[in-house]
Amino acid sequence: MKTITTNIFTPGFYPNNVNTALLILRVVIGILMLTHGWGKMETLFSGEPIQFADPIGLGANFSLALAVFAEVLCSILLIIGLGTRLAAIPLLITMLIAAFIVHANDGFGKQEFALLYAVIYLTIAMIGSGKYSLDYMISKKLK
Repeated sequence: MKTITTNIFTPGFYPNNVNTALLILRVVIGILMLTHGWGKMETLFSGEPIQFADPIGLGANFSLALAVFAEVLCSILLIIGLGTRLAAIPLLITMLIAAFIVHANDGFGKQEFALLYAVIYLTIAMIGSGKYSLDYMISKKLK
């Protein structure tokens, strides 16, 4: 039996580490985005007149509803790892709109966080949810 010794310079792919990292990434980024969406959800259902940006010309109410869908529902799906790749897409689109349309004239400082979120959502959409997710449990039962 070959013993694997590792140090900080050892390149390699260790599935358990990757799966644990994906779990941490999904949960943390999902919770962080959920905090942004929760206030928007309260505004959407408050019954008061909605004042929200309309960055792509769909109307303030519909734009807010799309943001709530992404930032609340898709974040919850990300956290639990259900439909993870699909859930990451509306979040990615929302962050790209925030960076390149809503904050287009605000400078890089305002765009930076949205772009950071966008890169994370793109990565999750490409890699998937990992072993510690409902996606994995469902796919295992379907085999």
